Amino acid sequence: MRLTFWGTRGSIGVPGPDTVVYGGNTTCLEIAAGGETIILDAGTGIRALGLELARRMPVSCSIFISHTHWDHIQGLPFFVPLFVPGNTIKICGTFDPVHNKDLSEVLAAQMDYNYFPVRSAELLADITYLTLREGQTVALGDVRVTPVIMNHPVISFGYKVSRGDRSVFFTGDHEDFANIYEPGEPFYEEYENIILQKRAQIADFIRGADVLVSDCQYTEAEYPSKVGWGHSTPSMAVALAEAAGVGRLILTHHEPTRTDAALTLFLEDIRERFKTTGIAIDMAREGQSVEI
Repeated sequence: MRLTFWGTRGSIGVPGPDTVVYGGNTTCLEIAAGGETIILDAGTGIRALGLELARRMPVSCSIFISHTHWDHIQGLPFFVPLFVPGNTIKICGTFDPVHNKDLSEVLAAQMDYNYFPVRSAELLADITYLTLREGQTVALGDVRVTPVIMNHPVISFGYKVSRGDRSVFFTGDHEDFANIYEPGEPFYEEYENIILQKRAQIADFIRGADVLVSDCQYTEAEYPSKVGWGHSTPSMAVALAEAAGVGRLILTHHEPTRTDAALTLFLEDIRERFKTTGIAIDMAREGQSVEI
């Protein structure tokens, strides 16, 4: 399996001279395994990936959307293989329980004429949509992709991609669970037990992965003003890796205001703080490939 990062930013794309090392495009990962092309999220990074894939047409790939916040889908209308007859593309993800819309309806909304000149119904590739349930495995040859619900303001999937005895887990956007009650208040203990069960469920799901790719948008100092926004800190990401027994951690969904220099200092601080864990920690870089 080969994992490649095509987009590493969160919230908004920030290409420019201060983001050339770690990248300025929003979330998009590619996993090549067993002859399959698996794409995790369709942020602005998917545009460059589409141009690369278009050099080897016809294209057959599967796109798994963690959730439909803008920075995870905004590159999809610029994914060239969608416009070419003969290409086969499967798009998988969650549904919108608030408005009772399936995945195809949610994605079609950003290609309404008010926002984009080409409607999704006019795309020429052979496109199928699959609205997933938690724990529903999609088999692609001998590769397995399975979602689990993470903690974010909308329903958001983390994905485990496995082939044989190798696997990688991508959290998508995720914030550790927090008790909404204070100690001593009614329901505190009950809610705390629910949190512990959900943490254990996710850790057990990840267990056995060779690589954990985790959201790590905020520093510990920034987090108090960002509680409930659905993103992790270094301590949250490392705690998840420890609980799941994963020895390699790659941090992504970089804060858009953080420059290359700031991200390098951030990584150095994280490695120093958590050096006794034995976990190999890295910061995702656009264009970086990792063999698994």
